[in-house]
Amino acid sequence: MFRGSMVAMVTPMQAQDGVRDPVDEEGLARLVDYHVEHGTDAIVAVGTTGESATLNYAEHERVIRIVVEAAAGRIPVIGGTGANSTWEAIELTRSAHKSGCDGALLVVPYYNKPTQQGLIEHFSAIAEAVPIPQILYNVPGRTGCDMLPETVARLAELPNIVGIKEAQGTVERARELVERCGDLIDVFSGDDFNALATMQAGGKGVISVSANVVPRQMHELCAAALAGDYEQASAINAQLSALHQALFSESNPIPVKWAAEQLGLIGPGIRLPLTRLAVEHQERVRAALTQAGAR
Repeated sequence: MFRGSMVAMVTPMQAQDGVRDPVDEEGLARLVDYHVEHGTDAIVAVGTTGESATLNYAEHERVIRIVVEAAAGRIPVIGGTGANSTWEAIELTRSAHKSGCDGALLVVPYYNKPTQQGLIEHFSAIAEAVPIPQILYNVPGRTGCDMLPETVARLAELPNIVGIKEAQGTVERARELVERCGDLIDVFSGDDFNALATMQAGGKGVISVSANVVPRQMHELCAAALAGDYEQASAINAQLSALHQALFSESNPIPVKWAAEQLGLIGPGIRLPLTRLAVEHQERVRAALTQAGAR
């Protein structure tokens, strides 16, 4: 259902006091146009990179609605609707469905460390409550809970669970998921640095941070890999590899928001406890943007 380079899009904000920086709604709509024009294959709105953790409930719903309206059917929109409360995740997913999202991205519940059975019941409840296509999101480095392949295999039997964004960090995990679940759901890389290897293992694309600033290159990388042209994909990936690493020189989305600001795509707003990129990392990110051909 979803393929290629899917940008985990930043949420532009107007710089105010770092606590209540308002969402730049006009800038948000312009970003959607930018991604449509530069070949991005789908937009994820209000994921981790979109500062879901710093937006309140009403803002969360409104950002998704604006992105859907701005996309106007030109590009699929996936709403980030996960939460560590099953009821809240259901409500956010219902809202995204009503707003016209093409899919929902549901992160493993964070902080409360559910069991594997708890994960099965959590995601099953959301899938049963809302008919929208749903992508699971495993990122144990942030959630403190690793959703194991056998758990994913059970959830893959639910008809509206259509994919998983796997950010456990190893290609071996992605390969195991493809082997276990590849005939039921699609596997997407959650890490730009191993996106190509994941697609070589049978994955269908990447939910990408780097695509915020090099959308055309990420689209071309994915298109080549999915067509089996690994020589071309590898050449593009080599050009982007320094950027993939530099954009995690501090916690995401700090570096990518700074990079997008340098390219004139967004303003400087970011909400505490996130801060602007430290000076000692700025030259590394700037050099990586140049090497990647960002403009």
